[in-house]
Amino acid sequence: MAATTDIFTITKIEHQNTSVRARLDINKDSEIFRGHFPGQPVVPGACMLQIVKDVLETALNIQLQLKKAGHLKFVSMIDPRVAREVQMEIDYKLSEEEIAVIASLICDAVVCFKFQGRFIAL
Repeated sequence: MAATTDIFTITKIEHQNTSVRARLDINKDSEIFRGHFPGQPVVPGACMLQIVKDVLETALNIQLQLKKAGHLKFVSMIDPRVAREVQMEIDYKLSEEEIAVIASLICDAVVCFKFQGRFIAL
């Protein structure tokens, strides 16, 4: 977990068949929140995408590279001063060439981020 280590910590991960469920703690003191945005911090969208990759890499125990982000939707902001924990839900389908993924980031029962795309193993 390179890019989001300072923002998110995976505290629980469950992997069954082709589904991954994870609980993530948010580090409200992360340096990134000083600039995104001063006085009104929010989790950057790029970090939401990165955590999908990080959780999937952890669950599958392989390194991945994003091949295609077919659908990204930022539904609701995550304020690290309020939210301490978020949930990640990932459903995936493996093929020989790639991993098709549908993922959601959920905070207080509200979907904040939706992703549909493809990764390749490195």
